[in-house]
Amino acid sequence: VQVVESGGGLVQPGGSLRLSCATSGFDFSSYHMKWYRQTPGAERELVARIRSGGGVTRYADSVQGRFTISRDNGNNTAFLQMNTLKPEDTGVYYCVAGRNWITEVDSYWGKGTQVTVSS
Repeated sequence: VQVVESGGGLVQPGGSLRLSCATSGFDFSSYHMKWYRQTPGAERELVARIRSGGGVTRYADSVQGRFTISRDNGNNTAFLQMNTLKPEDTGVYYCVAGRNWITEVDSYWGKGTQVTVSS
């Protein structure tokens, strides 16, 4: 099983980034996909999730209206489009493939990609 994030980097406030999550080794279309972020000094936060079929998405209040999660079941890849980025969006972003919509029991995690929002 592989879950590999990419697309992180340094961006100025107000800018955009698109994170990708390439997966293999499991039935991607059967898994819900989620993006978590870990910010220094704060608890890990679930920022966005999308159901296995792609029809339902949910966002943390802190990113609602700025981030968009999507998935391509044909290419076993998930995405997180991040717009109007703020310094408080800085952190390590983790992609998670999970069988459970609410908890992370029976899930696969990537190693994370760093996002830094700074001028």
